[in-house]
Amino acid sequence: MLKLTFKAMMAAAALMGATAMTATAQEYTIRATANSNENDEDYDGLVVFKNFVESASNGAVAVELFIGTQLCSNGAECLQGVADGSIDVYISTSGGAAGIFPYVQVLDLPYLMANDRVAENVLAGDFTRKMREMALADSDGAIRLMTIGNTGGWRNFANTKRVVRNPGDLEGLKIRTVVADLPQELVRALGASPTPIPWPELFTSFQTGVVEGSKNGITDIMGMKFPDAGLQYVTLDGHAYMGALWWMNNEKFLSMPEELRRVIVDGFADLQQATFASPKRKSIQAYADFVAGGGSLYVPTPAEKAEFREAAAPVYDWFKGNVTGGGEIFDALVSAVASAEADIAAGLASDLN
Repeated sequence: MLKLTFKAMMAAAALMGATAMTATAQEYTIRATANSNENDEDYDGLVVFKNFVESASNGAVAVELFIGTQLCSNGAECLQGVADGSIDVYISTSGGAAGIFPYVQVLDLPYLMANDRVAENVLAGDFTRKMREMALADSDGAIRLMTIGNTGGWRNFANTKRVVRNPGDLEGLKIRTVVADLPQELVRALGASPTPIPWPELFTSFQTGVVEGSKNGITDIMGMKFPDAGLQYVTLDGHAYMGALWWMNNEKFLSMPEELRRVIVDGFADLQQATFASPKRKSIQAYADFVAGGGSLYVPTPAEKAEFREAAAPVYDWFKGNVTGGGEIFDALVSAVASAEADIAAGLASDLN
């Protein structure tokens, strides 16, 4: 029998190992896209996801990033790509997915989540799993919601005319919305006039007075240079957490062995944390730049905040009565918020003593 030297055996083992690694390297490729740019929280999240998945899978999963409109140009087109498998991962806003999954607009309902701690607790828990179940059922098992992160912080009312301290100060202002019904219902409930305007046209619309206000986060306001178009007043009412919905082709996900599915799930958990953190850091400089440029920031008092919520309350009933699946997902969110608030309060009581 031919006996191999130790060095020969080690060389053979290394060759076999290299062959095995070659066989498993990039066994799966994930094509991920975001219709944004490299300054966006979505990109920050994807970079974290790519690094984690490729490292934790030991090269078995490669992640390719397509930023902008290389693979698709809008929510409906991109989600169709996820459904048919030409796109593996896509991030949408609630508005971008509402045409297919209308109940995701629950994230746009105002004044339900009070702050980052509550929102992050809710979105990291069973509420997201409930929405996943609904989306899988409605897409015949094609589109899987992996996680919900953040894309821009909190929506606040901003305008070109005056300081807004309460709902009465919004009276008559033309507020830009997307085409979706829910944000238009909210603006009407608060006494303003909803005016659907495409995002690329908003700067010029502020300049010409076609619209006088919007519902945006500060990083979007500064990124688009809206103060140069006259947007000078921001009220920090924080009426909606700007949720980012991360979708994946379900067949692609389930085609992986369990150990790689675990890597993907953990990767999305890291991505979620990255997108939670990114807007907090970026907003610091954005707020400073806004004020330095002559902008006015107003923080409503608790009583004024309560006025906003009371004025907006009819939108909850509208949502439950007019959006397919609205009642079910609304109840799930309200329950998750109550649970999160109780957990946070209990922890705070312990931390303070």
